[in-house]
Order: sequence, then structure tokens, then C-alpha cells
Amino acid sequence: MSTQETFISHLIELRQRLMRALIAVLAVFVALFLWPGAGPIYDFLAAPLMQALPQGAKMIATGVITPFMVPMKVTALVAFMVALPYVLFQAWAFVAPGLYEHEKRLALPIVVLSTLLFLLGVAFCYYFVFGKVFTFINNFAPKSITPAPDIEAYFSFVITMFLAFGVTFEIPILVVLLVRFGVVSVDKLKEARPYVIVGAFVVAAVVTPPDVLSQFMLAVPMCVLFEAGLFFARFVAARPKAVEPGEDRGQTPISS
Repeated sequence: MSTQETFISHLIELRQRLMRALIAVLAVFVALFLWPGAGPIYDFLAAPLMQALPQGAKMIATGVITPFMVPMKVTALVAFMVALPYVLFQAWAFVAPGLYEHEKRLALPIVVLSTLLFLLGVAFCYYFVFGKVFTFINNFAPKSITPAPDIEAYFSFVITMFLAFGVTFEIPILVVLLVRFGVVSVDKLKEARPYVIVGAFVVAAVVTPPDVLSQFMLAVPMCVLFEAGLFFARFVAARPKAVEPGEDRGQTPISS
């Protein structure tokens, strides 16, 4: 098979994987739209903010179709998180044919752990960070101000925070994979610890609101999770391994 034909076949497979992932997210979205519905899902997402606001305060919608579109976007976000294991499997299945057999065996634990850690980061943000940050902001605000947050701005804030904490909780897996595949050693990562700490606070300052509390609550978990990744990476450090007969790259592709 020529190089051009190989490239085209990879593009076709990539399209198929993307379509399968999109169909899975769409199916979950339709199910959530039917029950419990977009409104209750948004109310659940807005609960931490509403609990921190003064009694009787409400959120507002400045756009004509915003009361309809924002709950739909929230439902789509929840659908993506529910379908995340299948989406990650499709991504892994696309790159798996280019890996050795012993590397392919990492597929299941990586998909499972990546999903659990991402959802754990989102849950940590929703159940712990939001309550602390919103209460802090509300107590700091002058009493002469009546808060009335816009629902679209709140949704953008939630998306940013969920992604920040979800990706942050993937750090242990990233560290373990870098060490496992021999990209970097545990000793080198330990030497880079001071730069990682500084980088964590810089990233937290960029992706979180301009208050010290939320920045601190993102930077500290990043540092702790990096240390957790270093701890587990010691047990999976790459070892020289001879290629077994018949173990060629591209053998036994993974299919859904």
C-alpha cells in the first residue's frame, strides 16, 4: 500500500472514530433531554451559586433565546461527560494499531483511570471549590450591591473551571505515561519539581478567576497530583525489552 493510500485510510478511520464518538454523545444528550430535562440539569449546576447568593437573589438572562440555549448547552456538557469513556476508547483505538502488543494492554486501565480522574476533578470543583469561591466572593462584595449573575456568563465560568480541574486531575496519568514510555525519567521529573510548582501557580492564575482562593485551590491539587504521579511512576518505569517474534507495530488493531 502506497503512502498516499495509507494516509487516506487513516483519515477514513479517524472520521469513523469521530462519528462514533459524536453519535454516542448525541444519544446521551437525547436521553438526558427527555429525562430529567434541560431545566432541572441547569438548576443542579447552578445550585452552588444560588446557595451562596443572598436570600431571594436570582440569575438573569440578557439574551432573547438565552433561557433556552444555555440549559441546552449544559445538557450537552453533561452528555459529553457521561459518554467520556466511549469517546476516550475511540481515541485510543485510533492510535493503538501503531503500538506494540504490551503497549495496547494499557488501553483499558488508561481509559478507566482517565475517565475516573477527570470526573473526580469535575466533582471536586462542583462540590468543594464552587461553594468556597462563591461564598468568598459574596462575603467580599459590598452590601449595597445586589448580585444578579448572567446565566451565560455563569455557564462560561463553569466550563472553564470544569476543564481546568478535570485536566488537572489527569496529571498522575500523564506523569506515569511519560515515565513508562521512556520519555523522561523519575529523577528528571524530581529535578523539575520547583519549575512544576511555579508553573502550577501560573496556570492557575491564567485559567481561574482573579481571586487568590480559586487560584490556590487549583494550584495546590496540581502539585499534589504531580507528586502522586511521581510515586506511582516508580513502579512502572520503562525497562529495556526485546521485541518478541511476531510483535510488530500495527498488528492486531483494536476495533469497537
